[in-house]
Amino acid sequence: MPAPGPGQVRVRVAACGLNFADLLMLTGDYQATPPLPFIPGMEIAGRVEALGSGVTGLAPGDRIAAVPGHGGLAEMAVIDAHACRPLPATMDDVTAAGFQIAYGTSHLSLTRRARLAAGETLAVLGAAGGVGLTAVETGKALGARVIAVARGADRLGVARQAGADLLIDGETPDLLAALREAGPVNVVYDPVGGAHGDAALRALAPEGRHILIGFASGALPALKPNHLLVKNVTVIGFFWGGYPGFNPQAVADSMTDLMRWHAEGRIRPHVSHVLPLDRALEGLELLRSRTATGKVVITP
Repeated sequence: MPAPGPGQVRVRVAACGLNFADLLMLTGDYQATPPLPFIPGMEIAGRVEALGSGVTGLAPGDRIAAVPGHGGLAEMAVIDAHACRPLPATMDDVTAAGFQIAYGTSHLSLTRRARLAAGETLAVLGAAGGVGLTAVETGKALGARVIAVARGADRLGVARQAGADLLIDGETPDLLAALREAGPVNVVYDPVGGAHGDAALRALAPEGRHILIGFASGALPALKPNHLLVKNVTVIGFFWGGYPGFNPQAVADSMTDLMRWHAEGRIRPHVSHVLPLDRALEGLELLRSRTATGKVVITP
């Protein structure tokens, strides 16, 4: 049984949300991969069981959510107390386990970095995936017109249920033409990269903003500076995991807004798969193959 050290708590894990970054971490390709050996699982929900010395504001039995970065795929996790966020009674453990990173990524990137305004058009690539689906919801909550790009009718249907105004099949032979016809596009939310990212960048209207979230396709988009210059467009990198280190207040403010939106019913988290701990590899494969919609959550 792990014992919490100073400033730490031991948490009985009720649920662990899987993220594409878990896959990158397992292959050593993530920017914040811990040294071996480590337990994967970036975000959790559960109950505090024991406190280390110096911990205040938490008590055994408290329900919390946390983003420890790793260690979540276990029955027990020892994490820093400052990483814990009290959970409201209105949010269950499965929802909470997959809430923070996906919604935090979409909300903070679209509000703080892209400054998406009501009435603008947002194009979301990978719109049925873990972060993409939250970007559709966040865009609608901010008053934007949302174009969802996803593969196949089933995945597009999920994006439609999340509030997308216009659907484009990611298998369309000319995504650039489809986006231009649906546009003008003011902001692109891109967790995919590759050819789709290239097409979306070229579809941006003058003074458009392209938010780079990740590269689930496995390929980087080709950024041509002359295109950026001629069209007066901006490419913006966004890594949610860096904010707790250099601007924790921005994360706290963002999460406060998101918790209020959830309580008000403005966002409805979608979890496509809930699996036990002994099927965690199956859950990761659902992410790798991009067959899951919304979140995959493991319940130890």
